[in-house]
Amino acid sequence: MSVITERERERRRFTAAVLGPGAAPRPTPLGNRVVRGVVVDAGPHMFCLATTQGEERFLFERGSTFWRGGEIQPQELRAGDDAVVLRAHNGAPVAAQVWAQAARATGVIVDSSDDTLEIDPGHGRPRQTVVLPYRTSGRISVRHPRLEPGYVFDAVGIWRDGAVWAARPATTQPPYPVHATPRRPPTRAYTGTLNGIVSWYDPAWGRATHVDPRSVAEGVAYPAVDRVGHQGCDSSTSCVPLPHLSIGATLGLRNDCTRAFAVLPVLDCAAADSRLCDLCSTCGAQGAGRVSSLTMTAFVALGGRLEDGCFNATVTVTHGEG
Repeated sequence: MSVITERERERRRFTAAVLGPGAAPRPTPLGNRVVRGVVVDAGPHMFCLATTQGEERFLFERGSTFWRGGEIQPQELRAGDDAVVLRAHNGAPVAAQVWAQAARATGVIVDSSDDTLEIDPGHGRPRQTVVLPYRTSGRISVRHPRLEPGYVFDAVGIWRDGAVWAARPATTQPPYPVHATPRRPPTRAYTGTLNGIVSWYDPAWGRATHVDPRSVAEGVAYPAVDRVGHQGCDSSTSCVPLPHLSIGATLGLRNDCTRAFAVLPVLDCAAADSRLCDLCSTCGAQGAGRVSSLTMTAFVALGGRLEDGCFNATVTVTHGEG
């Protein structure tokens, strides 16, 4: 994951000084409703989570939900599980929703054998091993019929033995390999406000999330990062007319389903998102194509469900950030 440098912070301050504060708004703190860490122990009525801020205990309610590749019972939480917890609305130490071992693999297939794929997510991230369990392979193959090198893959699942065990597809696979992507026609001019899909990614890859500050980072990976100074961003032309932004720039993002809004910094490149011109079924499709990938905790904080993989959003980029 890229880190916002002092130089990039200075760039934002300079933009604000020249063009006004509205040209470079400060990121919005997302509060403390979302907590992430490692399960220390779990009982029939509560569990303890080790986080970057220390240990925290959560109670269950009758309506609390738990997910690990599918719905599970609270007693199925295991010590050592990476967990993302959405608190109850009143801020009490009650878990409204819990996702255990949640993982995602988005990128281009570079190798396949039997029930295993190797995925290249691009932009310098390590390749991922994806396992297609028999019980979910049929569901995956309906929307990803070409599980062979050169084709795009995107699925949500769980971490297990260092691999992503796919549970459900996060999109419908394009019918052509990446090298044969049709040339996209010119898009409408950029107007400052865009509609499209927001997905999510895990900047910590599910590892040591109780000590790694990247696990709770609040920001976005962006498909059109300016290549000047960010040569590792190997994105292609997106079907959304995205302006180029640098790491450290900010954008406004509204979940069109929940109306939750935040100003978030660009933390990383989302090259794989530029290869997909898909729709998201949540709250009705507002526009084709991906406009960003939120970090895992930011996605939940803005009302997303990790198992859904996406929500429709309106993104506003202020003048002076491009």
